[in-house]
Amino acid sequence: MKRNAFHILLVLAGLAAMLAGLFWARAVPDAVPAYLCLGLGAGALGHGAGALLQRAALKDAPDIQRRIEIEAADERNIALANRAKAKAYDAMIYIFSAVMLVFALMRVDWAAVLLLVAAYLAVVGVGIYYRCKYDKEM
Repeated sequence: MKRNAFHILLVLAGLAAMLAGLFWARAVPDAVPAYLCLGLGAGALGHGAGALLQRAALKDAPDIQRRIEIEAADERNIALANRAKAKAYDAMIYIFSAVMLVFALMRVDWAAVLLLVAAYLAVVGVGIYYRCKYDKEM
């Protein structure tokens, strides 16, 4: 029951954030935080509503619910998901590099290029951090 309460609270908070962002965007047209509030609210609303709908759909089917839980915890599925994430990370490094180069050659505003460089370095830094962390564990 605690999960239901959490997801209901998430739906209500998401709805409130969306409405607040909508009213804020109408009051101040160039307010970037209003759109951020709107986006985060939509994400929270969708996540909470999806969890509630899934729970309601599987309430009368414990065998299907058990099979879903087993598949989510299956080592093979976890290994496949981790492998896919690793490939996506490898592709992202090259894609970010190409976009940064294209932006620099197009003479896009330096603030945008530096923001992209900062995001790139943050992703690479997180990768290095976890690589070192996992090396120490093994």
